[in-house]
Amino acid sequence: MPHGPRPAGWAEPPETEVRRQELAGFLRSRRERITPEQVGLPRGRRRRTPGLRREEVAQLSSVGVTWYTWLEQARDIQVSPQVLDALARALLLDRSERSHLFSLAGAVDPAPGTECPSITPALREMLWQLDPIPACVQNSRYDILAYNRTYGRLLCDLDAVAPENRNCMLLSYTDENWRASVVDLPEMNRVMAAKFRASMAEHLAEPAWKALLKRLETASPEFREIWARHEVVGPGGRTKLFRNARVGLVRLDHTDLWLGPSTGPRLVTYVPADEESRERLERLHALALAEA
Repeated sequence: MPHGPRPAGWAEPPETEVRRQELAGFLRSRRERITPEQVGLPRGRRRRTPGLRREEVAQLSSVGVTWYTWLEQARDIQVSPQVLDALARALLLDRSERSHLFSLAGAVDPAPGTECPSITPALREMLWQLDPIPACVQNSRYDILAYNRTYGRLLCDLDAVAPENRNCMLLSYTDENWRASVVDLPEMNRVMAAKFRASMAEHLAEPAWKALLKRLETASPEFREIWARHEVVGPGGRTKLFRNARVGLVRLDHTDLWLGPSTGPRLVTYVPADEESRERLERLHALALAEA
């Protein structure tokens, strides 16, 4: 890709560069048409540009912000079918748009004709309807893609966390409020790291997974020690005990409901395991509503 003034004898760019420019423009146009509410994100502070920010698309599709920015700048980088699939879902592309995306990238769609559900308005409404049961949508990297009010106050104030940091692994190893809310933190972190390793086996070459792993290894000696054990655990629910700073101890049964293939997004719910926990969740939800 040329930089600065064009040299003498400069010719029209080759087809590959034209494709990159078309891909960049297509991604920008799709990003700018989507509102934060459509994908379950709070609107937050005043926005200077329409649609989603680049970092929000990166968060939703589990890729690095810099890497996604390069895509929109038509840089000469390789894009895997798995990443294209994630982008198609994050940008709510329909079948025709998805096909166009793969064509521009010169890649073969592993699942042609696939619909691209993401955090649709219906899914977001379902999250609200589940209140006061804490619920969120996560992907296999533990990114929190959307959440209801009770979940947003269960372990920390998620609204105060930057979108690119809303990741359960990152919060559980680096955020003091989140860590203080987990009664058996060492065991939870061990299991999460083992599940993350099992999931990562299918994504070893993907930039977003490598970037998250590097962040965790850099930020947390605890994570480095656990990661070195090479433990692997498959998906599954369990009863968890949290110490909420505002309502006290709650005992919750954790369940994953998969929204697609088992490596894709999932609805995570925390159903109260006893009546006392139910009453405390109701109080927490009322507090969250009062602050909304």
